[in-house]
Amino acid sequence: MRLGGRAVELVRKAARQRVAAPGDDDDDVGEIPLLIGQAPAMQEVFRSIGRLARSSMTVLITGESGTGKELVARALHEHSPRAGKPFVALNTAAIASELLESELFGHKKGAFTGAIEAHQGIFSRCSPFGATFIDEIGEVTIPVQIKLLQVLQEREFTPVGSHYKEKFQGRVIGATNQPLTELRKEKRFREDFYY
Repeated sequence: MRLGGRAVELVRKAARQRVAAPGDDDDDVGEIPLLIGQAPAMQEVFRSIGRLARSSMTVLITGESGTGKELVARALHEHSPRAGKPFVALNTAAIASELLESELFGHKKGAFTGAIEAHQGIFSRCSPFGATFIDEIGEVTIPVQIKLLQVLQEREFTPVGSHYKEKFQGRVIGATNQPLTELRKEKRFREDFYY
């Protein structure tokens, strides 16, 4: 299910509709819950999160940087039956491409130079039944997209340096600020991965 720019646009609309109450002091922020708002657009975001939280389907959240995509992902997890399970986030844009597979799928000891011990990737760390949040999924290379597609379709993955597949029973939430439709046309984002 693609939550897409609709949720992010609703968050923006809600922010524009906010009216300062008398005595509001912008410097005195205090404790803020993950997502707040009474504006109609924000209420629509909350309803969308409520509907999607009850399912186990994969969700893609799109929108510009800084619009709260990870907050929406965390809210989806916290309001789901998986709430007591791990939520493991990974920003793919912050990881060197050579290390991304290891961070996603883990690796076995000796899998590559410098792999002096085994490492659990995000899919192992959120199992069983937790959620992974893969931020900036539009930055992922085609070979890694193919491996992620195996996780989505077959619910299994192979750690780097292993010959054995591991089961994955968690939920995948992805996010991007990239124009995936354009990336698909440019053959930089796989069509089957998009759908």
